[in-house]
Amino acid sequence: MAKRNGLIEPRLFSYRGVKAFFSTSSFDHKPDNIAKTVNISKKNVYLPLQKHTSYVHILDKDMTPVIADAVVTGIKGILIGVQVADCVPILLYDRQRNVIGAVHAGWKGTAAGILKKTISVMQREFNSSTWDILMAAGPSIRQCCYNVGADVGDAVDSATGKGDYYVKRDSLRFIDLSSANVKQALSAGIPGENVWQSEECTFCDPDRFHSYRYAKDKAGRQGGFIMLE
Repeated sequence: MAKRNGLIEPRLFSYRGVKAFFSTSSFDHKPDNIAKTVNISKKNVYLPLQKHTSYVHILDKDMTPVIADAVVTGIKGILIGVQVADCVPILLYDRQRNVIGAVHAGWKGTAAGILKKTISVMQREFNSSTWDILMAAGPSIRQCCYNVGADVGDAVDSATGKGDYYVKRDSLRFIDLSSANVKQALSAGIPGENVWQSEECTFCDPDRFHSYRYAKDKAGRQGGFIMLE
């Protein structure tokens, strides 16, 4: 994992022809700066209108933002991304078909299987094979700090299956959305060696990351971004 200028770059994605990175709170998230990071016009930065849905948008030449919490495209020169403040930013790259995806996975999206739906879209629309898809899960709130109600925990458990990402301690329940999504990816057929997962917790490190649970409405946003060159 390389770190520079408020960015986290998973080495798993160090292929020619693709740029992928996660941002931290010290990164300037103005559209001009996001575009400058990969040397493109801000007109070629695409961020969906996130509403905690399970909708996956297939981006073609129409750059009009739509309500979606995942974006998939095979177009070069377009930076796609999602914004988060505790939820899991997930980047996908099919290294054979040259297709990319960006996913915003909060508890609602995780319970709705948004990552698996995104993988299915890549398979159906671009003939992707899960063996060729690389996945990176960026910084998010982790199990140490994410205590949830039974309704939330059970909804994610129902979509994901049993695992140590979900634990119960007395009357409290703690969940790790990042690990839940990794488990869902593995069950969809992505090999374990194709997955990179950040170990950082956004709540534990409020000086480096925005955390909605920590700062409430004062929280900003970081993100995950990916582009085909």
